[in-house]
Amino acid sequence: MTPISRHFSMAIGLILIWLFFAFATDNFLSPRNLTMLSIEVAVTATLALGMLLVLLPGMIDLSVGSGVGMIGGIAAVLIFRLDWSAGWSMVVGMVVGILVWTGMGALIAKQRIPSFIITLGGLLVFKGLFWKIISSETVPVVAGGQENALSILTTYYLPTWAGSLLLVLLLALMVSLQWRKRKSRARHGFPLEPLPLTWLKGLITFQACLLAVLVLNQFQGIPLALLVLLGVAAGVHVLIQHTRFGRYLYAIGGNREAALLSGVPIDRVIIGAFGALGLIVALSGYLQTAYSGASTTTIGNLMELDAIAACVIGGTSLSGGRGHVLGVLIGAVIMATLLNGMTLMAVAPETKFIARGTVLALAVWMDIRLSKS
Repeated sequence: MTPISRHFSMAIGLILIWLFFAFATDNFLSPRNLTMLSIEVAVTATLALGMLLVLLPGMIDLSVGSGVGMIGGIAAVLIFRLDWSAGWSMVVGMVVGILVWTGMGALIAKQRIPSFIITLGGLLVFKGLFWKIISSETVPVVAGGQENALSILTTYYLPTWAGSLLLVLLLALMVSLQWRKRKSRARHGFPLEPLPLTWLKGLITFQACLLAVLVLNQFQGIPLALLVLLGVAAGVHVLIQHTRFGRYLYAIGGNREAALLSGVPIDRVIIGAFGALGLIVALSGYLQTAYSGASTTTIGNLMELDAIAACVIGGTSLSGGRGHVLGVLIGAVIMATLLNGMTLMAVAPETKFIARGTVLALAVWMDIRLSKS
């Protein structure tokens, strides 16, 4: 199955899931719920995009969920217990994320310790540190009703006119990028995608964006969290598709020995991938903590599984060498939709666990089947 056909099949599957919840609940398609769903997607997808960076070279990280809680907790404690400014508190959290994950990447690359083991240890260590940082208590993200740079991540919405302007800018950007891509491929003699197919993909993408803007504007507008996701998605896409570092990630995951013989600096690339993941974990921690309204001991629970599932559903291979930003975004929407829909249906927590585990198992099975085909 080609990436294009896989993305179309995932989109069809997502539509079927939405139709099911639309008929099974009364308010799944309401502007308010879809706005809340968009924020949930932003949290899941942002973390999943970070996971993509380490899955591409054949690594994995089981500690990101605990890291989300820990770094969100660091920022919350600095702001509301030590009276730091929200901006500097978030900068400190991002620095901690980059340093800690760079350190884990160095252990994995330099000491040849399996990423599964190192990050499994990180899961436990970060969870314990998180509980110590917040003293196993609830730390709010808003004090005295005053918003701050942390809390507005999930409470600020763009004005209607700004959302419409953003749609126009995105359309112009998509057309420009597609035109430059076709010109570049033609100049180098590479085969070109059929023009009707390119237009069809662009039309579908534009219609989806237009529908999203219209629906979100019926509630309060486009949430700031979605802009954070767009920024991360754009950055990761450019990194893995248009830089030497990104080509190295694919090369290591595709064939590590061949990459080594080709002169790829494997250790530095792996360390860099984990360092970038640390930055994204920090951003995800701020989004999740802000969305929850407080830093509590349950923040980040099992988020690593949702991130991995989103990547695998989106076509990322667990053995490395295959993955794309668009697929990860669709996979994240599927995972967030399932959780949102089950919540609206008042599904019992134990059933939610079963559903999430089943989706993850099916995604891995699908990955294995596609790898053999």
